[in-house]
Amino acid sequence: MKITVINGTEKHGVTWRLKEIFLEAFREKAEITEFYLPRDCPAFCSGCCSCFFQGEHTCKDAGYISKMAAALLEADLIVMTSPAYVMHATGAMKAFLDHLGYLWLSHRPAPEMFQKRAVVITQCIGAGAKSTATDIKHSLSWWGISKISVFTEKLMSEIVWEKLPEKKRSQLTAKMKQLSQKLSLVDYEKPSSVNVITRIKFLFCRMIKKSIYKSNPEDRDGKYWASQGWLEKNRPWKNRKK
Repeated sequence: MKITVINGTEKHGVTWRLKEIFLEAFREKAEITEFYLPRDCPAFCSGCCSCFFQGEHTCKDAGYISKMAAALLEADLIVMTSPAYVMHATGAMKAFLDHLGYLWLSHRPAPEMFQKRAVVITQCIGAGAKSTATDIKHSLSWWGISKISVFTEKLMSEIVWEKLPEKKRSQLTAKMKQLSQKLSLVDYEKPSSVNVITRIKFLFCRMIKKSIYKSNPEDRDGKYWASQGWLEKNRPWKNRKK
């Protein structure tokens, strides 16, 4: 089993602690690859659209992105973490997700994504945890992932783990272990199911891609969809193998 973790900050704070508790159930049986932002992806997307029109390998930041994207595609379980910064995901996390726009269903989704499971871990002082989780979940779902578990928590008094009341630390630990125990029992040899919402998104994008490809056979996205057989009867959730 392979797990890829994208940490939205390099800080070893409460979010990092929750992630470490979550991973405890997997450490003896999984190969875990972790990335920390912005260290492993320090550059912002410039909006040049090169990944869309010339291919992701032409991105000015491909040296960073290709390594991380490959780890995501190889993973059975993707773990995304981010504390809430002004009620949203960290800027580093947003910058990373921007770089992967080419993987969206509306462009060139990877068939591997449709069989994966993901976890989003967030926390905040007061409000913002849910909107932070939504930032990340939005991209995951548009990559084609249907099974996404979300953990959010409000910390009303303190943001330093060691300074949290013991009762609160115990509650957080118990909740996180419950989630990790649930997901550790999943048979990752079996691809995840694809829900109705993902299928509808795919079919809507297929309709658009089919029209564009018909008028412009050199369109990069259209050629990709045609090569996958998706403009015909093939679907990324059919005949999937591990």
